[in-house]
Amino acid sequence: QVQLVESGGGLVQAGGSLRLSCAASGRTSSSYTMGWFRQAPGKEREFVTAISWIGGRTNYADSVKGRFTISRDNAKNTVYLQMNSLKPEDTAVYYCAAKSGIYIYIRSNEYDYWGQGTQVTVSS
Repeated sequence: QVQLVESGGGLVQAGGSLRLSCAASGRTSSSYTMGWFRQAPGKEREFVTAISWIGGRTNYADSVKGRFTISRDNAKNTVYLQMNSLKPEDTAVYYCAAKSGIYIYIRSNEYDYWGQGTQVTVSS
């Protein structure tokens, strides 16, 4: 079992920045791809970005490319999501997820573990 706890959400004005963190605990000795997803009210959960365990390969949704950056510190079992140039349409609950494996996964149903989510609200 892996437990994930997100932090760093909040209210920010359009154009601002936030950094989300996701701390993993439990069975973290295995290789896990880490992903960030988000879900806005009335919408389905959508892929934001993911990073592989080995090599730090990344993948981003087109909507966040050039604005968001995912990174991880394996020694601290923590993954980060730096969000810059935030827009009102980025408003959502952001979820951290873990998938046992070495590839990049972009479908939410591929992930094994989920955090509780953290709210990000971007005002115009």
